[in-house]
Amino acid sequence: MNWITNYVRPRINSIFSRREVPENLWSKCDGCGTMLFHREISDNLNVCTNCGHHMHITPRDRFFALFDGGVFSEVAVPEPTVDPLHFRDQKRYPDRLKAAQKATGEREAMLVATGEIGRTPVVCAAQDFSFMAGSMGMYVGNAIVAAAEEAVRLGRPLILFSAAGGARMQEGILSLMQMPRSTVAVQMLKERGLPYIVVLTHPTTGGVTASYAMLGDIQISEPNALICFAGPRVIEQTIREKLPEGFQRAEYLLEHGMLDRVTDRRKMREELIVMCRMLMKMAPPTWGDLPPPGPEDEAASSPAAPATDAKQG
Repeated sequence: MNWITNYVRPRINSIFSRREVPENLWSKCDGCGTMLFHREISDNLNVCTNCGHHMHITPRDRFFALFDGGVFSEVAVPEPTVDPLHFRDQKRYPDRLKAAQKATGEREAMLVATGEIGRTPVVCAAQDFSFMAGSMGMYVGNAIVAAAEEAVRLGRPLILFSAAGGARMQEGILSLMQMPRSTVAVQMLKERGLPYIVVLTHPTTGGVTASYAMLGDIQISEPNALICFAGPRVIEQTIREKLPEGFQRAEYLLEHGMLDRVTDRRKMREELIVMCRMLMKMAPPTWGDLPPPGPEDEAASSPAAPATDAKQG
């Protein structure tokens, strides 16, 4: 043995056999500061295993966990005019859209899909807060209208997961017009006797709270979600008083009658199944591991009949 075999060769081997270690293997919980392994987080639906803090989850990951076997079909949403106001702040509006699309891998801030949960046919829509803070623009308005029309066409309940910082300022008055548009879309469901269930997630604020997010037949929230029109800091600066502890959080709103339930994300699927089947006057759910729905299941389900029953009820 000499210095060539003891030093040079091991060093050469270490250089050429070096492996790149991904940077996103560990995440820090915003609630308790615990470092969590990425697989542990995803298996727990992005809920901290130590303190139960609900972290951000994308609409696509939510749908994979929600629908039977992770199988769902996306609903096409009409594309609105891009940059109708030719808005520019520090960046051009189209540049901000491209950056958000590249960062999230999604077309826009809302995803609409159809499928089955516990063999219950439903239509779901979910906002993505990581896409420009889930802001409500013309695309989001089109998505809600498309979701309502699909629910009416199929005779299914509509479940909406809200997460937004409010209206999208780059679209000005056109963004604010989505508030009455979405309200009309919800009314379409009510006229057909179809359930509209809203799951408010952190945060749901601004014009979204003032429109479709608070019009559900049943209002559910994830734990500790911020739900408000104006933020607590703005209110404190306006009234010059200290707000109560937990003000505008889900548990506070439940206590004061603005919500029906506060449900852990890991139990949300079972609760939605029970609610949808009750409201559609269907048989109680059968619990267990169900295989992904096939074409024969889709053909066998007759959603129009429950919708008629719900309307008569």
